[in-house]
Amino acid sequence: MPTRVEELGIPLNMVEDLFCRRVLNARRTTIRAAAAEIGISLNVATGVAEDLRGRNLMEFHGLDGRDYIIGLTEQGRSITFDGMRESSYAEIMPVPLALYVQTVHSQKAKLKINRDSIKEAFNDLVVSDKLLDQLGPAFLNDGAIFMYGPPGTGKTSLAERMIRIHKDAILIPHSVEMDGQVITVFDPAVHTPVAQQPPGLDPRWILCARPIVIVGGELTLDMVDLELDEKSGTYKAPIQMQANNGILVVDDFGRQTIRPSDLLNRWIIPLSRGIDFLKLANGTKFTVPFEIKLVASTNLNPNSLGDDAFLRRLRNKVYVGAVEEEAFNWILARVSQAKGLQVTAEGAERLRQQAEKHLGELRPYLAIDFCELALGICEYEGMARTLDTRMIDRVASVYFVNEEVAEEPKTSAQRAAELAQKAAELAASSSNANPLGFDPFSLTLHQG
Repeated sequence: MPTRVEELGIPLNMVEDLFCRRVLNARRTTIRAAAAEIGISLNVATGVAEDLRGRNLMEFHGLDGRDYIIGLTEQGRSITFDGMRESSYAEIMPVPLALYVQTVHSQKAKLKINRDSIKEAFNDLVVSDKLLDQLGPAFLNDGAIFMYGPPGTGKTSLAERMIRIHKDAILIPHSVEMDGQVITVFDPAVHTPVAQQPPGLDPRWILCARPIVIVGGELTLDMVDLELDEKSGTYKAPIQMQANNGILVVDDFGRQTIRPSDLLNRWIIPLSRGIDFLKLANGTKFTVPFEIKLVASTNLNPNSLGDDAFLRRLRNKVYVGAVEEEAFNWILARVSQAKGLQVTAEGAERLRQQAEKHLGELRPYLAIDFCELALGICEYEGMARTLDTRMIDRVASVYFVNEEVAEEPKTSAQRAAELAQKAAELAASSSNANPLGFDPFSLTLHQG
């Protein structure tokens, strides 16, 4: 923790503004409490408070033990209120951008991966050695990882567990200061602090597990650039900055509202150079590290997403396809055991038959979906939790689309046209007088 205000590395006026906002919010507080709430040392806070008192912006209201009770003067409140029109941020003090850049570079992952370690990372999934032997080198190689294959083969499950290859922790700042602006980085929805924080750690930093950020169809270009919160006057770091020193997963790649090429073009230079370019609302441009492993997964045809130059940027391509019968059986056994279901040998065989019939191959998600649907039926019927042939057929009847009834219903006009056509064909087939004794084109059709 810095013990002098100069060691904070950010403009003095920002330190004073944040301190005044915290005191204003509390009306009256102690120097120690205000210091703890914005993450600075008591020594720094005392120096700032005394300087503000000397300028008639802060007043001391006596002692609380050995600590001073402080509050803003009328002039201090007026100046603080004016400043909060631009920014109302009053949380942990930010770290300077230069220190953030230095820290990210120093925390670059140094991986040592072999088949045993990669198996351990995915030990709760049934994954073939062939697939593991593609994923392992892909992590060690530079460039993004591109997983493709039919839906339901486990691409998302693999992506979610990739962070397990990292065993260490890294420092994440609450926020970063750039050109007098605050960029919030730490997000409790993304970053997981370790249980025991190091003693004496600068409170502006949090020791966390390496992050993994997962986005899907909701991804837009706005999310990969700084986002200004007009209300607080602060910026939110883009997803790639939140994922620094970790993994960024773009799931369902190609199903976003933006074109895949637009997204990849945004990251072409960061992927090749390891730096990203950001811009504040006032036009100030600056660079931050792009120290992430980008993972994209899709069930679309890769050739439909872009040309050869596009695919070349995704250097490590890993096909995740259907599983073999033995692997499928293992998946079914694991899932059924976890769900408390008893699977018969005949039931397992029938499920494989249904998979081959409707999909032409065995996909892992079928075992999960059939077990979960069977549980609902068993609970509804009050039946024993058994996955036999009868239950498999019952689940299949509601799970797979019935192609015979899935055709779009015909309109009244379409049905009328078909009937008139059949009548005309019948009349034309007779060379004599109309055997039905009426003109088929004079029929009047009524609804229903």
